Amino acid sequence: MNGLNTDIATPGYWARLSGRAFARSWGRDVMLYTGGVSFFALLAVFPAIAILIGFYKAVLSIGQVSEQAAALADVMPYAARSIFQAEVERLANASARTVSAQSAFALIVGAYAAHRGFKALLAGLNLIHDETEPHGFLKFNMLAFFVALFAFALFTVVSGAVVTARLLQHTSSETIDGGFFLEGMTPSIGLALGLTMLYRYAMSHRTPVAWAPAIAGGTVATVLSMISSWLCAIYVEQIAPLGATYGSVGAVVVLLIWLSWNVNAIFYGGAFATEMEIAHRAKGAPDLDEDPDEPSAAIVNLSERRASRR
Repeated sequence: MNGLNTDIATPGYWARLSGRAFARSWGRDVMLYTGGVSFFALLAVFPAIAILIGFYKAVLSIGQVSEQAAALADVMPYAARSIFQAEVERLANASARTVSAQSAFALIVGAYAAHRGFKALLAGLNLIHDETEPHGFLKFNMLAFFVALFAFALFTVVSGAVVTARLLQHTSSETIDGGFFLEGMTPSIGLALGLTMLYRYAMSHRTPVAWAPAIAGGTVATVLSMISSWLCAIYVEQIAPLGATYGSVGAVVVLLIWLSWNVNAIFYGGAFATEMEIAHRAKGAPDLDEDPDEPSAAIVNLSERRASRR
């Protein structure tokens, strides 16, 4: 055990772990799920906007709706904000009856797209974690439904916290520092929490992923998501402006690129958590926080799985 702790403390251990996670998450099989998740996420974005704006118009004032819309727009690359802000402004200025009708229709479309997107996300994470026994049809669909519901609720709470932080900055100069901290850190904390829960309870079929790998994977994925958003902004705004190539649909292409890069970050976090579990078991360490009386779920290497299929 002491040898294991010493090995974990070395930079070489984390470098090897990162390299193996990269190989696991960037296999050509995983890339198929990346495209599916990105497409359905793009399809669900605008229905989700309609649902949120309809909810905010029912419980908030017009000024607060505008603040909420600005907070939602800030999480996207600048080049993709135009199409997003145009839709938000249209819904914010529409009558409550019109927004309610559109929100009801958007609920159907958005639920379908979100459900399909989370099914693709879970299938990709199951492949990364090398689950040899897939969920049954009903269990898999119910799991995707509850994960989507939890993600939407978490996103609503996080965006509401960002708006609260902005309102605090406008009301009193004494709360500027606290409001800035909430506004800047709340989205990252919410994303890390959501991904940690995703890796912990949805990536493995038989036993939950141990807390230590789940937290490590969620943290790594959150950091990579922030870096990806920053690099995406540089790429589409300074290196390869897409408006000249794609014209009026350039903002949609930017949004799709941004989504795919963030999906890659999520898959890498899952691969990192998986490799961390494998490393602990290979060193003879106990299964972290798992019950020693429970049978451990062996994680099969991707190359071994492909060889068995032949």
